[in-house]
Amino acid sequence: MAAPLLTLQDIELTLGGKPLLEGAELSVAPGERLCLVGRNGSGKSTLLKIAAGQLEFDKGKRFFQPDASVRYLPQEPDLAGYPSVIAYVEAGLSPADDPWRARYLLNELGLTGEENPANLSGGEARRAALARVLAPQPDVLLLDEPTNHLDLPAIEWLESELASLRSALVIISHDRRFLQNLSRATVWIDRGGTRRIDRGFGDFEEWRDQVLEEEERDHHKLQRQIVNEEHWVRYGVTGRRKRNVGRMARLGDLRKEFREARRAVGEVKMSVAEGRVSGKLVIEAEHVSKTYGQRQIIDDFSIRVLRGDRIGIVGSNGAGKTTLVNILIGKLEPDAGGVRLGANIEMASLDQQRSALVGDTSLKDVLTGGGGDWVEINGEKKHVIGYMKDFLFPPEQARTPVSRLSGGERGRLTLARALSLPSNLLVLDEPTNDLDLETLDLLQETISDYPGTVIVVSHDRDFLDRVSTSVIVAEGAGKWQEYAGGYSDMVLQRGFGLGGVAAAAPVKAPKLKAGTVARAQTGGKARLSFKQKHALETLPGRIEEMRALQAGLQNKLDEPDLYSKNQREFARITQQFGDLEAKIGKAEEEWLELEMLREEVGG
Repeated sequence: MAAPLLTLQDIELTLGGKPLLEGAELSVAPGERLCLVGRNGSGKSTLLKIAAGQLEFDKGKRFFQPDASVRYLPQEPDLAGYPSVIAYVEAGLSPADDPWRARYLLNELGLTGEENPANLSGGEARRAALARVLAPQPDVLLLDEPTNHLDLPAIEWLESELASLRSALVIISHDRRFLQNLSRATVWIDRGGTRRIDRGFGDFEEWRDQVLEEEERDHHKLQRQIVNEEHWVRYGVTGRRKRNVGRMARLGDLRKEFREARRAVGEVKMSVAEGRVSGKLVIEAEHVSKTYGQRQIIDDFSIRVLRGDRIGIVGSNGAGKTTLVNILIGKLEPDAGGVRLGANIEMASLDQQRSALVGDTSLKDVLTGGGGDWVEINGEKKHVIGYMKDFLFPPEQARTPVSRLSGGERGRLTLARALSLPSNLLVLDEPTNDLDLETLDLLQETISDYPGTVIVVSHDRDFLDRVSTSVIVAEGAGKWQEYAGGYSDMVLQRGFGLGGVAAAAPVKAPKLKAGTVARAQTGGKARLSFKQKHALETLPGRIEEMRALQAGLQNKLDEPDLYSKNQREFARITQQFGDLEAKIGKAEEEWLELEMLREEVGG
């Protein structure tokens, strides 16, 4: 095996009085494809900065091969001081590098190179920074959120470009599909330390869950040991003083180990405040058109959105996705055609700019609307501190101004606010921005469980595959087309993705713990939703569990003297037996229907 190009050993770093990294390690071999994963705030970006030589650490070792070239893409690239974009990109080249490649990359990324860096949008600055680090084709590429601010065509192009390089890659990203397609090894930063698996991100989550389950078992064993030792101290023989002292010392050591064990951070808890049930027809748009100046944004588009639909909207930046959404929900008038909203529509929305998070408004006031200490979810009052904890905000942040929150915290806060409003129509514009993977998982399940209708604008292909019943795609020249299914289904139907990437085998989406997605229609046939697939896999196990419970109840009922000894207990067990019988029958009917539907789809 080739010697590593870059090595970090036993890295320790303390920020703000709290240890962020404790014994973290990283090793990058030539040509390796590695992803760094972990919760927001776990230290991913910090470790990448240390690897790039951008940040000093308290303890440990950092080693570069002397002749290895390394390029680092920060989350917030700084183009200040450069007269043009091409000057910024060429400043990253060495004398041996080809300047033509800088021009080529800028052109592929939709820039000319003559732009003034001071006038660039966030997405354009990201594209310029990508060109700067890709142009030299370095031995090691360190990429911190390379897909941030990029639209889907740019993401698919970048994925293809990185796959073609011989450079070793270390990637931080919240884009699951991007990580699945590029990574071959995974480093998990968890509670200050690092753990590595020599498999790509596609296998990471199952491995992580196994690790956490083993930790929980070990923690439980430690608790039992402490209980046993404490019992001996209280009730054991008091003789043999030396032995007593030894056992007391052991008890002290066990208690210390228990106290110092850094357990996994809690999970975000999400629930949606439900409004009244809407009518079956939610939105009907007929022959809608919209023009800005000489540019046709929407040209003769029609759609019917029914209750329970999950509509994904995708397209390149500037294609008019937000305009289309605003017309569909009645916030913007079309130039031609008409839009009709159904009955009893109660809408909650989350916009990409997080406009609800204003200046010095406190976190608590954002959630309560500026008054009181309570949030009402589905008719039940919940104290704002408890609701904050559901979204991983500690109580001391209640009066923190929103301007001081990180990007991930702002994303969680905006979600918390939007989900607390009673609604039967959720409109989400880039809801996945700045969310860590665990929070994103729960958002997907929350949306899938939501009984109303969802319209979501997103560049996240995996997210769209998990939650969408259909996808509306900007085809160009103002034309929009609806495709049944998620993003991968759309690619297969079109034959190519938004970036012109040819259709590949469908990507298998990870199982959701729960979810309800309405059926779509594909070629006149019903297709299995995520919830239906999940039910098809889990129902046989649930039926067996219920049959085992029923057998246990039957054994109790077979006891000859049960009725004479305890008639109330006999009645209770009989009722339970009947209830289980009904549940088993219902589950078997559901499984049979799903199996027939699966065969129909398979046929």
